[in-house]
Amino acid sequence: MKMTLLGMVQDILNDMDSDAVNSITDTVESLQVAQIVKTTFYEMWSRRLWAHDHKLGLLESVSDNEKPNYLKVPENVGTVKLIKYNRRKKNETRRRMQEMKYLYPDEFLLKSEQRDSDQADITVVQDRGGSYLNIRNDRQPEYYTSFDDEYVVFDSWDSTIETTMLGNQSQVHFTEIPPWSMADNFVPSLKAKIFPALLAEAKSVATLKLKEEADDKAEQQSVRQQRRMSLEGWTLGKSVRYPNYGRQTAKSPSRRRPRIFGDRH
Repeated sequence: MKMTLLGMVQDILNDMDSDAVNSITDTVESLQVAQIVKTTFYEMWSRRLWAHDHKLGLLESVSDNEKPNYLKVPENVGTVKLIKYNRRKKNETRRRMQEMKYLYPDEFLLKSEQRDSDQADITVVQDRGGSYLNIRNDRQPEYYTSFDDEYVVFDSWDSTIETTMLGNQSQVHFTEIPPWSMADNFVPSLKAKIFPALLAEAKSVATLKLKEEADDKAEQQSVRQQRRMSLEGWTLGKSVRYPNYGRQTAKSPSRRRPRIFGDRH
């Protein structure tokens, strides 16, 4: 069952034999517990990257004629798993979404430096940090990188189709950083079956920090819920893929890990 922030704070305070509250702002201790719930939530999120936080969306247009090969990562993005771009041809309405290949910054720079900046099909683009990049202007992109973990830099764009790259021609698969509000009726972005783990973990932490004593029962519940989450984190599909190191036969289908989520080269 899902719980509001106030409900979790009241549950934790009750188990600690603390004063009852009607709002998380009623006492200093209730505010401290609310903050512990928040910290615990984000610690759990960073450890697991929940399946329900995987999203499919768009990169943002930069619309800067001096940086035509740039797109921006939305602020709510935690980790980018895959980037695609519409490699359509001129006067073509058909969408040709193709996965962009990631290059490490040094690899991207080497590719750029090998191009002749005097050629007509090369546009010299100044990066946000002041460096210059040799970018192809006669074809759709194939590679991308990022120098600041905020802007996505592509190796080329087709200037005969678009003045600058467009966010609505992109596709990005990412993990979304869930929002948080310090409000009584706020409900954390979690599946109902994960709330017991959050509550147990927060209760264990709160007891240790605020009462300066370990709650063995709360700790046992936390460990038990963490083990359960490792098996039931996903609703669709499975959270664990086991490799098969044996010889494949007609009766033993391959379980080798397929290439998913844009494994980086």
